[in-house]
Amino acid sequence: MARITIIGPDGRHERELGTHNTLGRHPNNTHQVLDRIVSKEHCHIDLVDGQYVLKDLGSLNGTFVNGERVGEKPLKDGDEITLGSTRIVFSQTAEEAAAAAGGKSPATAATVGASGPTASSPGFRAPTPGEKPDAPSKVTIAPGMVESHIRTKLAPLLEQNFLPERLVQDGKALRRDYEKLRASYELMRAIGVELEVDKLLAKILEVALELLSADRGVVLLYDEEGELAPASVRTKNGSPTEEVVLSTTIIEEVLRDKAAVLSSDASVDSRFQGAHSIIMQGIRSSMAVPLLHGDDLIGIMLLDSQIAANAFTEKDLQLFQNVANQAAIAVQNSLFAKKLQQEAVTRERFQRLLSPAIAEQVVSGKVEVKKGGEVRETTVLFSDIRGFTAMSETVPAQEVVDMLNDYFELMVEIIFENEGTLDKFVGDEIMALFGSPLAHPDDPLRAVRTAMKMLDVLENEFNRDRRAAGKPDLKIGIGINTGEVVAGYLGSSRALEYTVIGDTVNTGARLCSAAKAGQCLISEWTYERVKDQFEVVELPAAQVKGKSKALKLYNVVGYKGESQVWDDRTRPA
Repeated sequence: MARITIIGPDGRHERELGTHNTLGRHPNNTHQVLDRIVSKEHCHIDLVDGQYVLKDLGSLNGTFVNGERVGEKPLKDGDEITLGSTRIVFSQTAEEAAAAAGGKSPATAATVGASGPTASSPGFRAPTPGEKPDAPSKVTIAPGMVESHIRTKLAPLLEQNFLPERLVQDGKALRRDYEKLRASYELMRAIGVELEVDKLLAKILEVALELLSADRGVVLLYDEEGELAPASVRTKNGSPTEEVVLSTTIIEEVLRDKAAVLSSDASVDSRFQGAHSIIMQGIRSSMAVPLLHGDDLIGIMLLDSQIAANAFTEKDLQLFQNVANQAAIAVQNSLFAKKLQQEAVTRERFQRLLSPAIAEQVVSGKVEVKKGGEVRETTVLFSDIRGFTAMSETVPAQEVVDMLNDYFELMVEIIFENEGTLDKFVGDEIMALFGSPLAHPDDPLRAVRTAMKMLDVLENEFNRDRRAAGKPDLKIGIGINTGEVVAGYLGSSRALEYTVIGDTVNTGARLCSAAKAGQCLISEWTYERVKDQFEVVELPAAQVKGKSKALKLYNVVGYKGESQVWDDRTRPA
């Protein structure tokens, strides 16, 4: 004989059908359906003239076959019957149908095993009420209040391919494809080229509510901590105070299987056991679909309706999944666009400070720049032009600007060659860092090497060209210090700049002020790190502003092993 598979809150059960079969909540039925929103005697399935016929008995919630409410309907193999929140699948092979028509009873098929237990998904937390300030309604997860019964579940990654027209022979498949295209068209027309995520999600929910006649919609996205949180909420009546209660059952099902599910939720309260009309007030239909970008789950979209337990059909669920597939692409594109925009700003900012190779490492995340600030050992280099103020008073402003631009171009190139960081320009002064944000074990060496080349290029390239043009030489003094600094972003929320602060920085600036034209003065802390590579001349200790003790000063005169020609720059003071 034919069989039915009952899939409900208490599991999955396969039953043979006799000639006359009653289905309902009461145990006296031929096949009991343990569902509190199913009538005591809900429907019959009877063998009539060799064919099984389903007949609804005037139940309050109705009887559905393949998503359509029916009064009486002949059944065929594979038909899905829905009673309340319970699914019943009718099975009958061609041989069994022929046998039924001929009055024979074929052998019973093997029993289908029950499905495994539901597992909670990691990374999920219950969003708190009003978590997003721009959400129009509250969203809460209430596992103790709401019980969800899964009625339908679509296979993960619903097939989206379209057959060529000449190969389409199934009218139902053609209608399904039309619905896919209609949903895609309506969604794309609504969202246009919107790249603001909040506005995009609001438009997506608006289209979904309209297409599927739902009352409320919610989008949950993974936040930066990898947890699901409400990203957008929309209600059909636009109420800003309406609370949307979601069930953990349906959410965990989607997270676990990456599958779209259709469910009915009933308020669970022992006081209302048997009070059918009150129970019905707590019934709603819900659909939840994964937002998938490839195999990656980026969030979940949910819709619900409070008008009846079976407000949505499997066709609605398929359509909702199609909307979600398009929405996931739009959301991911929006997030990508935002990320690219942020990276462009970050890249532009760091390319002004770092060599291109290091800037790319910072943007890609290989080198971390902490926004809250961190203590780092850093070597700071200051250089400025001697006599610049007096020169500015006698030279046209445009000529001064052009000269500085040419000078800075050469000096910054040298800083970048040694993988230093350009901190800032202050008038004619250059501040460079070695050790922040990228550290090397030989940062003090890199800083002094940079200073030596700056002095060399200034004298033998920049000033040579100026002398050829009949212009005076530029002279610079350099100060270098090594120690701990606090490195990070400094400024307002609208204008953040990466820099370092601390006594190490102040001391480096004082050394620069003390340096004569052509000198590179280093502190004793830097000296200890470079003394084996550079020739230095120790100068008398100097009292500088902000320091209670006199500072030891060392003038770097060249690399170890080089012959020295004492001149005004290298002669000990």
